[in-house]
Amino acid sequence: MATVSMSWCLPNLTSSNRRRVNRYSGMAFASGNKETSTCLGVQITEGLGNLPKIVLTSAHGSEAELYLFGGCITSWKVACKDLLFVRPDAVFNGQKPISGGIPHCFPQFGPGPMQQHGFARNMTWSIADSENVEGNPVVTLELKDGPSSHAMWDFNFQALYKVILDKRSLSTELKITNKDKKPFSFNTALHTYFSASVTGASVRGLKGCKTLNKDPDPKNPLEGKEERDVITFPGFVDCVYLEAPDELHLDNGLGDTISIRNSNWSDAVLWNPYLTMEACYKDFVCVENAKIGNVQLEPEESWTATQHLSIS
Repeated sequence: MATVSMSWCLPNLTSSNRRRVNRYSGMAFASGNKETSTCLGVQITEGLGNLPKIVLTSAHGSEAELYLFGGCITSWKVACKDLLFVRPDAVFNGQKPISGGIPHCFPQFGPGPMQQHGFARNMTWSIADSENVEGNPVVTLELKDGPSSHAMWDFNFQALYKVILDKRSLSTELKITNKDKKPFSFNTALHTYFSASVTGASVRGLKGCKTLNKDPDPKNPLEGKEERDVITFPGFVDCVYLEAPDELHLDNGLGDTISIRNSNWSDAVLWNPYLTMEACYKDFVCVENAKIGNVQLEPEESWTATQHLSIS
C-alpha cells in the first residue's frame, strides 16, 4: 500500500488565523503555496467563528470537516449527503464546546468533578501528522496537557486522534498515553450526532445488553436488560448499554443504514433530548461509543480505541 506524505496549504486564512494554525500544528508548512485550494485531499481553511478547520476530500468524492477546537468532526458527506448533525444552537467561538458532529468526552464522560464531559472538547488540538493512502486522506490531531487541563485534572497526558476518510466510510483512532510519573484513570466517549428523522430512526444490535436507563431520573439510572431487537426513539432517550457488541446498525430514517463498528469502546449510549431541544430533536439521534468504566493507565502506558462508520 503506497503512502504519500503531504504538505499543508493554508487557503483563505486571515494572517492572524494563519499564525494560530502554525502555532497549533507540529508540522512544517510548505512555503510558496499558501493559497492553493487543496493538497492531496487536505485543506486548512477558516471555519465558522474564524476557527481553523480541516477539510478532507477523498479521491472518491466523499468529504469530512473537523475543527482544531475540540478536535471535533462536524461533517461527513457521502454523495453530497451529510450523515452527521450539528445543532442549530452550536457556538463556534472557541469558548464553548461545539454541539454536534463527533465531540470528544475526555477524561470524563457525563457529569463529575470537572466540567460536563471533561475538557478535551473545549481545548484546541494541534496537527501532528498527515498522509494520503491511495486517495484517502488521513490526519492525526494531538492534545497535550496544559495549565487549563491541570487546573481540572492534574496529570500529564497525550491524546492522538487519527481520522481516515474513505469512499463510504469515516474511521477514527483515539490513543491516550500516560505521560506522567504516576498512574491515572479516565473515562471517555465519542458523542456522535447522526442526521436522522427521529420518528423513523432505529438501532439494531443491542439486544441482551445490561442497561442503565437515565429516563426519568438521570442522577439515578435504572438497571435493566435490553429485550428489543430494534430500538426506536419515541420520546426522551438517554440510555447506557454496558458491554455492547462491536458492531451496531443505525437506520437514520432518511434512507440510510450506517454500520458503527468499534474496537475497545466497550459500551454504547443512545440519546435524544426530545422536547428539551424542541427546535432540533426531530433531526438527529446520538449513537455513542463509550468507555463508561474507568481506564487505569500506569506511566507510559497507552489505551487505544477505534471507530469505523460506513454506509452501504
